[in-house]
Amino acid sequence: MSDMRDRILARACDLYLEEGLQGFSMRKLARSVGVTAPALYRHYENKERVLVAVVGEAYKLFGQFLYRSLAGHTPLERLHLAATNYLEFALGHPRQYEMLYVSPAALGLDRLPQEVEEHACATGQFWHDRGRECMDAGLLREGSPEEVSMTMWAHAHGLLFLYLRGLLEMDEAGFRRMFEASSIRLFEGLAAPRLFKELAERGEALASAG
Repeated sequence: MSDMRDRILARACDLYLEEGLQGFSMRKLARSVGVTAPALYRHYENKERVLVAVVGEAYKLFGQFLYRSLAGHTPLERLHLAATNYLEFALGHPRQYEMLYVSPAALGLDRLPQEVEEHACATGQFWHDRGRECMDAGLLREGSPEEVSMTMWAHAHGLLFLYLRGLLEMDEAGFRRMFEASSIRLFEGLAAPRLFKELAERGEALASAG
């Protein structure tokens, strides 16, 4: 992507999150980027296409973080790396993280273009695969990988939403500790006996560390 497109998408993301769809216009975006409106239209035909590109780039960056976890050598290591990389993406790129969960209607669309929906579906499948392989390895209790992955995502997203909105009175280091401790409690409920003891010991160590 050219430097100009990078600048356009970065400013479009900021402008949308600051002012919403009603306050977003190609003219405002052009002024923010420092170009004329006609110059902006040479890159994108309308504001909806700009915003779709912002969401698409957010998914691509998110995917880069998630797929690093496939370097793990075991199902548990891959799951742990996936959770870690999810957290790192959200904390390191909070505006792009927020764009992942903007509904099509909030972008002025009936639905997202196919290529963006494919990114979203691939992300969902990635989490289903992590749950399935941990079940197959006897680490998680048998069940629906889709339901388990939804539970894991809802837990992580809920805590991140509260923190990124400033609703949790703690610094980032404190949030990271709380996030890990809460995740351990969640996984103790999902774990097969083989994994439960390890998680319980890790939880006790975290509690002792304060």
